[in-house]
Amino acid sequence: MPASSSEAVRIAVLADSDTRWKWGALTARRITAADAPGAESEPTGFVLRGRATPTARQLAETGASTAAPREVTGAEFLREVRDAEARGERYDVVVLALVGGTVRAVLQGLADLGLDRRPVVVTGYVGVVYEKLADGLLLRHGADVVLANSRHDADRFRAVYEGVGAGAESVVEAALPFLGGAPYRPEAGRDTLVFAAQPSVPVTRAERVYVLERLVRHARLHPGREVLLKLRSKPGEHTTHLEEHPYQRLVRDLDPPANFRLVYGHMGEVLDRTDLLVTVSSTAALEALHRRIPTAVLTDCGVREVNGNHHFIGSGLLTSFDRLDRGEAPEPDEAWLARQGVASEGGYDSAFDAARERVAALLARPGLPPISPYYTAETAPGYLPGILARHRLDVSAPPVRDSGLRRIVREAARGAYRHGVQRVAPVVRRLGEL
Repeated sequence: MPASSSEAVRIAVLADSDTRWKWGALTARRITAADAPGAESEPTGFVLRGRATPTARQLAETGASTAAPREVTGAEFLREVRDAEARGERYDVVVLALVGGTVRAVLQGLADLGLDRRPVVVTGYVGVVYEKLADGLLLRHGADVVLANSRHDADRFRAVYEGVGAGAESVVEAALPFLGGAPYRPEAGRDTLVFAAQPSVPVTRAERVYVLERLVRHARLHPGREVLLKLRSKPGEHTTHLEEHPYQRLVRDLDPPANFRLVYGHMGEVLDRTDLLVTVSSTAALEALHRRIPTAVLTDCGVREVNGNHHFIGSGLLTSFDRLDRGEAPEPDEAWLARQGVASEGGYDSAFDAARERVAALLARPGLPPISPYYTAETAPGYLPGILARHRLDVSAPPVRDSGLRRIVREAARGAYRHGVQRVAPVVRRLGEL
């Protein structure tokens, strides 16, 4: 039976990176109205054990939850969902903050559990959707709610589902759950430019060195301006995407002035002291725009799909370092902002009303229909088996006891793997090019 109005709605969040944990945990509270009577203050969090498993520092810096999520495999998560029902502590809602292939695999796992009453399944995207639109969406089909972060995305999502003959009723327009903060207010004597770095954009070493050199040059041209390079991870840590050429290492070859420095921490806190946000295509641009912080999207490395800045065509934000060096700042197009879910003039509080209503309506049903994804053995026999095989969600296998020694060995192995991926592999590739 669904949770009654007098019972807490139990919600679980499964994420596979720090940024998706932030999206998932905040989305969970938005869509279940966690501040209302009968709702839990914190969802139960889980992060997938894998190449991008975030560290405790990364999780804490998201500011998404006061309780640290538990590290699990996919099979362990499914086992927890099954055992929770047996304990009488059924999860009413499950938020899957995962890449598309993993969402499809977990959907299959949930369907195979044979629960008396399965949870409402919610998924979506952590930020701007600028690549693999069809593939990512079709892998997420089968969830009860597929959240779109804007009207623009909702229209595109429905067009994809309807275009292949799949139901589009799961698509619900919402917004990014982490928009917020105080509106921008200039302060006398403060002049801070923040460049929001991304782990995989731009891709090449030459382009990333170029960005660094231009930031350092800008700092020299404007000695009264503080130029901050906002980084999401420290060397050895992973985010949503692998970072082959970390800025921390590239900057060692430069001699930046005193008004240039690297910063970490919660993006919202950094934006509190930002007077100009510059990026290639980071979702931080939408956070800044929501707060009316002057924002610039760089064209220096081209307006290209691989860079993601093509998403900002029509925004009025595209500019270059040359223009920034001259003191020019772009002005955003208001119609573009409205279609992107940037409610800088109000309305953000109601952005999740439709999602809350759909989740509440699903919870109120006496039973939920079977999970019915678009990708099945009939529609994608040459694609789906490989996706499911890669995840190996065998719930019937006995769980492995995680002793203290085993945990230490696992952490050491993960550290060695990260060292190999981020330090050894790039060197080997460069040697191969000689």
